[in-house]
Amino acid sequence: MGIISFIREEIEIIKERDPAIKTNMEVFLYPSFKAICRYRIAHKLYQKKHYFLARWLSQRTARKTGIEIHPGAVIGKGFFIDHGNGVIIGETAIIGDNVTLYQGVTLGGTGKEKGKRHPTLEDNVMVSAGAKVLGSFTVGENSKIGAGSVVLSEVPPNSTVVGVPGRVVKQDNKKVPREELDQVHLPDPVLNDISMLQKENQALRKEIEMIKQMMK
Repeated sequence: MGIISFIREEIEIIKERDPAIKTNMEVFLYPSFKAICRYRIAHKLYQKKHYFLARWLSQRTARKTGIEIHPGAVIGKGFFIDHGNGVIIGETAIIGDNVTLYQGVTLGGTGKEKGKRHPTLEDNVMVSAGAKVLGSFTVGENSKIGAGSVVLSEVPPNSTVVGVPGRVVKQDNKKVPREELDQVHLPDPVLNDISMLQKENQALRKEIEMIKQMMK
């Protein structure tokens, strides 16, 4: 893909996923656009074993945009970072097509592994603000990671993960539609558990009252 085609594609991706962008020229001010363009250059340098130049460009980009993408990471088409400040993507991370990350996301390692240390995100994955995905496992395609979650183990395809540590709270065999790729409308397992306890408590109170009435 030529540079002009790449820029046009990135403009369309950002305009599609961020309604705040009103004109094409605004895209050139977008931190995500700058970070991804510079990552593509740094990645080519890294592949040619120009490691110092690749890291220099990567670190310079991190200082300018607040987005740190290691040049060794492998990133597919249609990648989008919303706002992006605080996003960190490790060296051995692999990201599929049409993946969306929000601000504060970390795709990191646990600090104990060698070789493949960072996660693999398959196609159409969304990782919400502040989530941490740590380790050399795979997040299956069409999955959603809730805001603030800490994911430490494999995620099956078509799943929704929330919590610390992250756990699957929803899973099916349907592809997630584009309009559902937001970080708000996710299940709340804690609220569900509290609601269930409240119902059980009310039922027990009724039974106790019935027993009291029978004993009078």
